[in-house]
Amino acid sequence: MKQAPVGGLTILFLLIVAAFFAELIAPHSPVDQDITQALSPPFFLEGGTGAHFLGTDELGRDILSRIIFGARISLVVGFIAVAISGFIGTWFGLISGYFGGKVDSVIMRLVDIQLSMPYILIALALIGALGPSLRNIIIVIGITSWVDYARVVRGEVLSIKENEFVDLAKIAGCSTYRILLKHIFPGVVNSLIVLGTLMLGRIIIFEAALSFLGLGVQPPTPSWGIMLADGRQYLTYAWWLATFPGFAIMLVVLGTNLVGDWLRDLLDPKQRAAVRGKR
Repeated sequence: MKQAPVGGLTILFLLIVAAFFAELIAPHSPVDQDITQALSPPFFLEGGTGAHFLGTDELGRDILSRIIFGARISLVVGFIAVAISGFIGTWFGLISGYFGGKVDSVIMRLVDIQLSMPYILIALALIGALGPSLRNIIIVIGITSWVDYARVVRGEVLSIKENEFVDLAKIAGCSTYRILLKHIFPGVVNSLIVLGTLMLGRIIIFEAALSFLGLGVQPPTPSWGIMLADGRQYLTYAWWLATFPGFAIMLVVLGTNLVGDWLRDLLDPKQRAAVRGKR
C-alpha cells in the first residue's frame, strides 16, 4: 500500500486554512487599490519589497492576498459542486443499477447524451441563461458533473445487488428505499470518496476556466481564473500577475490527484488484497 502523500495532504491543508482564515493570513485587502504601487514586482526581483511579497497587479492590489482569498472561492465552489453532483449522480446510479431494465436504459442514455457534449459548452449555455455569479456557477458545475458519479455507482450496484444479503433483505420485507440506503449504499461509499477527491481538482479547473472567460465569479471578488485573465496582457513585462495564480491552480490540482490516488489504494479492497498477496 502506498504511503500517505505528505505533499498532497499538505497542499489541501493549506488550501483549507487559507479559505477559512484568509482575513487573518492575508497581509492586505484583496480589493483595495493603490495605483502608486501598480505592477510592483515580487520581493526577489529588482524593485520588489517585502510589503508585497508576490508583487501587485495593474491596480496595485496585492497578489498574495488575492491568491489567498481566491482559495476560498475555489474551495467553496469545489466542495459544494462535488456535494451537489455526488448527490444527484449517486441516486441516479443507485436507481439505474438496482432496477435495471428500461429504467437503467433511460438513465444511461441520459448519461451518454451528456457525455457526448463537452462540459464547457453545456456550462456556457446554462450560465448564459442564468447569468454569471458564484451561486450560478456552483449550480451549473453541480448539475453537469453528476454523470461520472452515476456511471461509477451503477457499476458498483450491479455487483453488490447480486449478494445474498440483498436477497435476504427482500425476503425480510425491507422496502426498496431501505435496501438502497442501508444495504447497498454503504458498499459504494469508498468509491464515492475517491471519485469526489479526484473531481475536486477538475472542478477547481472548471471554475477557473469559466471565471477566465468572464462567466464565473465577477470582479472585484478575487478568483484565480479572473487573475489569470487580468494578467495575460502583462505577461511580457509583469509575468507574476498570471504565473502565481496559475501555479496555485497547478499545486491544488496536483494535491487532489495525489490524495485521490492514495485513497483509491487505501479504500479499494482489491488493491489491499493484491498488496497482501505480494507480501
